Amino acid sequence: MNDDHAADTLLICRTLGGCPAATRARTTGLDADGMDFAVTVDDIEVPVRVPFAHRLTERAEIRREVVRMYREACQQLGIEPREAG
Repeated sequence: MNDDHAADTLLICRTLGGCPAATRARTTGLDADGMDFAVTVDDIEVPVRVPFAHRLTERAEIRREVVRMYREACQQLGIEPREAG
């Protein structure tokens, strides 16, 4: 996520993470219930947790859930999501 999807991570944290003023975000961890991020706001790094829509039970669900979060963030901002590659 951090290297390949930095812009998506920031978008998710700005919308779903409740940090619209964030200038940077990086994934720091995850568990079955959500993802943890370190988000920079006003040059201060703060922890942010974004819960998943449901508890994940299989590793393959992680990618689908992250794509869902990205699309939800785009929808909230009224922007067209790009196709997942």
